[in-house]
Amino acid sequence: MENTGIAPKHSWGQLLVVSSLIFGMFFGSGNLIFPVHLGQMAGANWFLAALGFTISGSLFPLLAIMAVVVTKSDGLLDLARPVGKHYAAIFLILVHLTIGPFFATPRTAATAYEMAAEPFIPKSFSTVGMLLFTGIFFAVTYVAATHQSALLKIVGKYLNVGFLTLLAIVFLVAFINPMGRLSQTPTATYQANATIGGLLEGYNTLDAVALLALSVTLVHAIRGLGYQGRELTKLTAKAGLISISLEVVIYFGLVLLGALSMSQLKLSANGGVALSQIVGHYFSNVGTVLLGALVTLGVLTTAIGLVSSFAQDFHKLFPKVSYLAWLRVTTILSFLVANAGLDTIISWSLPVLMLMYPLALALILLSLTVAKRSYAGLVYKVTIAFTVLPAVLDMLNSAPAIITGWAPIQTALSLYHQLIPFAGMGLGWLVPTLLGFGLSLVWGHLRLISQRGQLPERDR
Repeated sequence: MENTGIAPKHSWGQLLVVSSLIFGMFFGSGNLIFPVHLGQMAGANWFLAALGFTISGSLFPLLAIMAVVVTKSDGLLDLARPVGKHYAAIFLILVHLTIGPFFATPRTAATAYEMAAEPFIPKSFSTVGMLLFTGIFFAVTYVAATHQSALLKIVGKYLNVGFLTLLAIVFLVAFINPMGRLSQTPTATYQANATIGGLLEGYNTLDAVALLALSVTLVHAIRGLGYQGRELTKLTAKAGLISISLEVVIYFGLVLLGALSMSQLKLSANGGVALSQIVGHYFSNVGTVLLGALVTLGVLTTAIGLVSSFAQDFHKLFPKVSYLAWLRVTTILSFLVANAGLDTIISWSLPVLMLMYPLALALILLSLTVAKRSYAGLVYKVTIAFTVLPAVLDMLNSAPAIITGWAPIQTALSLYHQLIPFAGMGLGWLVPTLLGFGLSLVWGHLRLISQRGQLPERDR
């Protein structure tokens, strides 16, 4: 669209369209199942836990979108390039493996299976059932990613409305006739630091990491409406606030739903099981089937977007390998990982998330504050350098016992927890990141003043 210099007129219709696009990018399987499980674990402290979850599950993803908008980046490589081209390439690979075949993409199929199929399959056939279900799921995903289907556009258009309507009915019935009282004692994590526990649980949504890579598509869509520069930023911010306001309401509702369920249910292995049990309690098998169908359609569209994004970006990074070849790689790997089961995928993902989130949040901070300054490269490099080590240590701290039990790692983690504030809470990266950011910001500013002082007066 030609830029005429005249900003398009704002309309509620355009604002709602963009809000819907943002909500669709935010809300996936993880956003549905993790709050319910969080509520079961937090019990009587559900409100503080939900507050933490909304920070990492809603605010951080919105800031990720705004980082792409403000920097006018045309992809994750572009966004991370001020740190260095090699770091940008490595970070892109890590992000796409995380939101792609290692965790997020297989999680879509595993969640769909647990909510749509497993309640109706005998345990003796669960392995075969999951193999067949995920095989069909990823076959459809692959075909849809190679041939854009009108059916998927229709599903994407009406899915949010259908899903939100069903969820509103579940909330209405459940809160009028609650399963019990909020008397459940929180698990150990949520007794003393419920907000921090909820914030870390929100990492599991993967949204802040994923939207650094995926929100370029959103920005192009908004530009297609005729918005540029400051008007684009304003529209995105307004639409984002509408979207996360709805998401916050849903999160608090789901967390409360999980907390109330503990009067009649046992702590579930994951939120997919818990939500199926809750819906089954109120609506029997009919509700379970309907919820399973809507969730399956929702995560299917998410999976199509993830495999397509993976193949596109890896083809750009390694152009000798075709888009279709990368698409086959990510689809097959996702199928294999999905059959490990939802619980296993979630447990595998935790150490990686403890590494990726600090790096992603540091990049968001830098993009929103110093990206346009002449000394941005210095601040980017120093801040990320201060972030990497604590992020690696947080990852090791969440690793399996076979790794954390090794004596050198035990010693390193012990020192880390003793010397660095908040390290014991899983937020040891916070102070080093802010310290590196502050020091490099002052350094860059002083260097700029020095350079200006050396220029002839006419060039200052």
